[in-house]
Amino acid sequence: MRLNEIEYNDAKPVDGYGPGFFRIGGEVFEGPVIVSPSGIQSWGGYDDTAALLALKDKVDVFFVGTGEEIAHLPKEFREVMEEAGIGAEPMSSPAACRTYNVLLSEGRRVALALLPV
Repeated sequence: MRLNEIEYNDAKPVDGYGPGFFRIGGEVFEGPVIVSPSGIQSWGGYDDTAALLALKDKVDVFFVGTGEEIAHLPKEFREVMEEAGIGAEPMSSPAACRTYNVLLSEGRRVALALLPV
């Protein structure tokens, strides 16, 4: 079996997570966060769409980690994103972290908004 080291270029992978925090690129971030090619920033949750809308032309794939379990995105949040032409894919935060890392390792333009587990 051949093993290859993954290179993420400038973007930061999600290294881990736990109750109320995420470890991204070796740093710990408390609470909800957005991870994108532009960097890592705090996120105000579903009511904070401005930061996500700013990523519209910078990413092709956008994941929303809904916490420990997968959940439907709130109607207002979903409508704002759809109106802007952004397809937000909801999944549990652990699954969103794993999927984000895989696509990031492939060089894809991907972003992630995470609610803590």
